[in-house]
Amino acid sequence: MDLSNLRPAEGSKQSDNFRRGRGHGSGNGKTAGKGHKGQKARSGAPRIGFEGGQMPLYRRIPKRGFTNRNHKEIVGINVSMLERFDNGATVDENALREAGIIKNTRDGVKILGNGELTKKLDVKVSAYSAAAKEKIEAAGGTIEVI
Repeated sequence: MDLSNLRPAEGSKQSDNFRRGRGHGSGNGKTAGKGHKGQKARSGAPRIGFEGGQMPLYRRIPKRGFTNRNHKEIVGINVSMLERFDNGATVDENALREAGIIKNTRDGVKILGNGELTKKLDVKVSAYSAAAKEKIEAAGGTIEVI
């Protein structure tokens, strides 16, 4: 490598070669894309969403509900989905992702009790319902909370 081959990393530099207000031949001359007159044509134009002093839309619309900052998004999977794995396999979040059962583990995975399980599996996930725990252990498998 030498100095003549140095380049910035791919995607790190954004082109800002679009020069506004450099004549009508440039396609963006004279008013530089701001139109004629008015508050938005001048410097110090108001922020996006400003409605000229009228009560803005985001304040006029009623607010409903509550968002818990500590909420955990748990992905639920039924016991019937575990039927895809081979007998004696270890099932964890990575195995579920590789099998295409889940795309993203979010904040954890919970096994739910819908369906039947015939295979002996070693399951290691965040949580289990009582019915799922019962069915996995009845099939001869083991469960572990991680």
